[in-house]
Amino acid sequence: MRFEDFVDSRLDALLRYAVVLTGDPHLAQDVVQETMVRAQVKWRRICRADRPEPYVKRMLTNVYLDWRRGPWWRRVLLRGDDTPEPPVHADHAQAAVERDAMWLLLAGLPRRQRAAVVLRYYEGLADAEIADVLGCAVGTVRAHISRALATLRTQLGPVTAGGER
Repeated sequence: MRFEDFVDSRLDALLRYAVVLTGDPHLAQDVVQETMVRAQVKWRRICRADRPEPYVKRMLTNVYLDWRRGPWWRRVLLRGDDTPEPPVHADHAQAAVERDAMWLLLAGLPRRQRAAVVLRYYEGLADAEIADVLGCAVGTVRAHISRALATLRTQLGPVTAGGER
């Protein structure tokens, strides 16, 4: 597979993953762009792998995790109204409130915990696959997800039987 073919077929999916991972569509574009530059340089090695997408997804995750180590101007987080649209709900105002609340909750998680949660619940990966993407042990993945969910539960507060907080 040529690099151009890979980009044509998988760029949109990688960008969606990056938006969920970063919480910011502009930062997601920057992370994907940086990843694609790195992937193009290493494409001979990547294309020899049986499945290049997990390799590139791991690169993208690492770029995201290392993003704040760069220059100060990369650390500026701009929030816009062009976040991905949630599923269609009858009450659009409530859907917007829930979406914004979830973005804020995810943004408050440590980066590795956030990456583990996104890989599990957005990408649908198993613990072993997440461990491969994050470059850690399966037990560490489970710990990240457990701590993240505990933090999210604490921040959400108790939920009543009717689903209200």
